[in-house]
Order: sequence, then C-alpha cells, then structure tokens
Amino acid sequence: MRFPALRSVAAQAAATLCLLTTAAPPAFAAPVKNIVVVHGAFADAAGWRPVYNILTKDGYHVTLVQQPLTSFNDDVTATKRVLTSLDGPCVLVGHSYAGAIISEAGNDDHVKSLVYITAHALDAGETMADNGKKFPGGPVSIVGSSDNFVHLKPADYPSQFAPDLPRAQAEFEANAQIPLAASEFSAQVSDPAWKTKPSWYMVAKADKIISPDLQRMYAARAHAKTVEINGASHAVFESHPREVAALIEQAAQQSDQ
Repeated sequence: MRFPALRSVAAQAAATLCLLTTAAPPAFAAPVKNIVVVHGAFADAAGWRPVYNILTKDGYHVTLVQQPLTSFNDDVTATKRVLTSLDGPCVLVGHSYAGAIISEAGNDDHVKSLVYITAHALDAGETMADNGKKFPGGPVSIVGSSDNFVHLKPADYPSQFAPDLPRAQAEFEANAQIPLAASEFSAQVSDPAWKTKPSWYMVAKADKIISPDLQRMYAARAHAKTVEINGASHAVFESHPREVAALIEQAAQQSDQ
C-alpha cells in the first residue's frame, strides 16, 4: 500500500525539479546590447549617424527615436513606444532637451542606465527655461511661429549650435532642424529616472546653448560618471562621435556592475 504513495511523492518531486530547471532566466539578464537615442531640440536623429555607425560596428543594436516635438507628453510617448518594442535591456541616451525626455521615459523596465549628452537632467518641478535663467548660456537666436513653434535662426545656427562643425555641414543642419513646440521649454518631469538608475554625462565645454556650468550641476546632482570635452559645442554628438560612442559603450558595459 505504500508504493503508490511513494510513486506519487516521487512524481511531484520530479515535476518540481523540472520547473526549477526549465524556468526562464530573470528578464534582461543578458548583457546590454540595445542603445536607444533620443535627439534634442533644433535637430533631428540624422545627425547621430556617425555615432550610430561606430556603435553598430561594435555590435550594438541602435534605435533612433524621431519624436514629433509637438509636446513633452507626445515625445515621451514616442520614446516609450520604442522601449516597449525591445527584446532586452537598453541604454537610453538623450541630447539637449531630450535629457528631460529620458529622465521621464527612463523609468521603463527596459532601461538599465541613462546617458546625458550636454542635456537637461531635470528634477521634479524644474523646467529648462527656469534652469537656463539660473545658468545662462550664450545668446540664442530663437524664432517663433504664429502657432507657437520655435526654431533657431538658420543664419546664426552655425555659430551658436555647431561652431565646431564644417560650415557646410552646420548650414545643412540649420535647414534640417525640426521646429518644436514652445511649451516644451516649460515641461516638467514627474519622477526623474536618474535618481534610481546609473547615469553618465558628457559636458561640452564650449557649448553656447546650455551653459557648461548647468551641465556640471546636472551631472553632479545625478552622481553621473562624467567626461568633459574641450572645445566641444552643443553639436558634440557630431563633432566628437568617437568620444560620445565610447561613453555610451561604457554605460552599456558597466550598467550591471
């Protein structure tokens, strides 16, 4: 009479062992190979091609977000849409205004770390406009439209946004920039991801759009691993693509350490 009971116990033990040995590993346990890049204001994703080329050559899967720049919520939603399409963890990168976007969207479970490239790492309640007044940058020629969208005056774009790019390239960028809603400068982050996730920061020491001192404040507050690039403008992602790619790869390699 004991044998059926013993067989039942053995069967249960075998089933339990099977579950333990065949269960899926924890989500996102693999090394970080996904990079998601969000472009900033007065630009589009095309300028990231040099960084994209380096990262893809080194084996990373890179996705460039082309957010609409119609509102902060729209831009965060566009970024989250990309994040939810990934099959593993990622490093989320933001330039300029996109620092606000990644600070909000970076709470997504796919995001292991954040990389700010001369970007606004806002705290809750702060705005880019207010922080820019506390740490003024250089004079910026912003032109508005009747429907409250803004862009940089193309004639001044090379000297203000991209003085370290070849003139022809800077002029092309000036005419390829995407106007953004003026309301984005007063956007607020509800729950900054840099407070809970490891961050990296690149300071462009010759940036005329965002004060280098403001960049340093952001980096220090986020306890970010920081590099500073001499002579680099706001267009550092184009003028120094190797340094930018190296910082992103460092974030990917050290996110789990």
